[in-house]
Amino acid sequence: MKKLKIWLPLLFAIVMIFGMLIGYRLSGDINPDGFFKIRKRTPVDEVLGLIGHKYVDSVSLDTLGENAIEGMLSHLDPHSIYIPPANLNEMNEDLQGNFEGIGVEFQIFSDTVNIVSVLEKGPSEKAGLKVGDKIIKVNDSLVAGNGIDADRIKRLLRGPGASQVMLMIKRGNQLISVAVSRGTIPLPSIDASYMIDQQTGFIRINKFSETTHPEFVQAMLDLQKKGLKKLILDLRDNGGGILEEAIDIADDFLDGDKLIVYTQGVNSPKREYSSRTEGLFEKGKLVVLTDEGTASASEVLTGALQDWDRATIIGRRTFGKGLVQEQYALSDGSAVRLTVARYYTPAGRSIQKPYDKENHEAYNEEVMKRFHDGEVLHQDTTLNHNGKVYKTFGGRTVYGGGGITPDIFVAFDTSTLDHQITSLYIKNTLNRFIYTYYIRNIAEFNEFKTASDFAKNFHHDDEVWKSLSNFAALDSINLKLVPEKDRQLLITRLKALLGREGWRQEGYFEVVNTYDPVVQRAMQEINKN
Repeated sequence: MKKLKIWLPLLFAIVMIFGMLIGYRLSGDINPDGFFKIRKRTPVDEVLGLIGHKYVDSVSLDTLGENAIEGMLSHLDPHSIYIPPANLNEMNEDLQGNFEGIGVEFQIFSDTVNIVSVLEKGPSEKAGLKVGDKIIKVNDSLVAGNGIDADRIKRLLRGPGASQVMLMIKRGNQLISVAVSRGTIPLPSIDASYMIDQQTGFIRINKFSETTHPEFVQAMLDLQKKGLKKLILDLRDNGGGILEEAIDIADDFLDGDKLIVYTQGVNSPKREYSSRTEGLFEKGKLVVLTDEGTASASEVLTGALQDWDRATIIGRRTFGKGLVQEQYALSDGSAVRLTVARYYTPAGRSIQKPYDKENHEAYNEEVMKRFHDGEVLHQDTTLNHNGKVYKTFGGRTVYGGGGITPDIFVAFDTSTLDHQITSLYIKNTLNRFIYTYYIRNIAEFNEFKTASDFAKNFHHDDEVWKSLSNFAALDSINLKLVPEKDRQLLITRLKALLGREGWRQEGYFEVVNTYDPVVQRAMQEINKN
C-alpha cells in the first residue's frame, strides 16, 4: 500500500499527459508525421501572434484571421468560401429546407411592414394573423416609421422553435396585440407543379435542399393522378444545392443501372452514383428547361438526362459549375466550404467552365460576357463551342468544359420596355400597386379556388390597367404614353403578379407560362409525334 501511495500520483500524471496528447492528436494540433511532435507554428500563426502582442494599435485578431482565411481561399477556385459564424445558420437554412419562424411573408411599403402572405396551418395563421395586417412592434421593438429593413425584421421574427413573440398589429384602424409561438417553417424547393393540359405536367424546382426529392415525389404522384404522360421540368435559375437530391430525381427518370454522375479529385478517389431503384417516370416524354442560372446539382441532373438521351434540353447554356464542395466546421462556429472534387457526366464530360485561380472577377463576370458577346441571342454555343466534343450514348454530339449546351436553343427575350414602365420598377410603384389592388379586392380573389382557376378565369385586364394608371400618376408616371406592345406585355405581367399574391409562386408561373417563349417551345417539342 505504501508503494502504491508513492506511485499513484505519478500514474495519474502519466495518464493525464497521455490523455492530453490524444486530445491534441484528435484536434489536429499534433504533427501527423510523429505522434509526440507538436505541430510547428506556421508563419500565419506567428504573424497574428506578433500583431496581437506588438502592434501599435488595438486590432481584432478574429477579423484579421478571417481576412487571412479568405485570402488563402481566393487563390484556389471561385467556389471555396469562408462562412463567418453570423452567416452560417442562414446559409444552412436554405439547404435544410426549413427554418424556425412565424410563417409570414412581408413587404415594406411606406416604412411599414405589410403581411402579404400567411402560411396555411402555420404559427401566424393559428394566432389569427391575416394578409393586409401591418406589424407595428415586435416585442418591445418599434418596426414602423423608423427606417426598418427586411434583414432586421427577419432577425426579430425568427427564433427558437416554440418560443413566443409578441406582435402589435394594425388591422384597419385597430391596434391588436397577438402572441405567436414560433414553429418550423418550410422553404419549398418546388415553385410550381400543375397540369398544362390533360397529359402534360409542369414542375419548377428552385434549388436542391434536404426536402427536394420528397417534394418532387409528392408532386409527381399528384400529377400522375391527373393523367400525367409528359413532363416539362424547369431548372432555370436553379443554382444547385445537395447533390444526392438531384441524383434521386435523376434516378426517377432513368431505368436500370445507369451511371448518373461521378466525382473525382486529387485527394478524393473516384466515386460513382448510379440509378438503383424503379423510378416514377422512366417512360414518357421529358423536356428540361435551362439557362445561365442553372448551376451545379442542376447541371448534374441535366447532363445525366442528356447523356442518356432521356430528355430534350431546351433553353440556353448552363452556368458551368462542376466543382464539389464539402463543408467543414471550424472551432469558433464558422465554417469553410472547400472544393474537393469535380463533377463528371456519365459520358465523362466535365461541367466546370475554365477559371483563373488568380482572377475570380473574370469568372464571376463570364455570364455577363455572354450577353455582351451576343451568345444568349444566337445559337453560338452549339455552332462555335470551344469545349471538348463527346457523344451521348445514343450517338448525338455534346460538349464538355463549359456547362450543359441545350439541344434546342431559345434566345433571351430582349424586349425593351418604355421608360415609363421602367419607372414603375425603380420607384417600387408596381409592387405597391399589386399589394394595394389585391387587398382592396381580396373578396373577389378568394372566389377563385386554385391558381389554375385564377389563371383561366380572371379577365379584368382593362380594369387593372386603369387602376394602375391612376395609381402610377400619383408617382408622376404617365402610362398613357406607353406603346401598345409594352402595354400588353405589362398587362400579362400584372395578372401574374396578382396570381402570386393569392397563390404564391404557383399562381405566378401558371400565368407566366402561358406566354413564356421557352415553355411554349417546350410544348411544341413535347407534342411532336
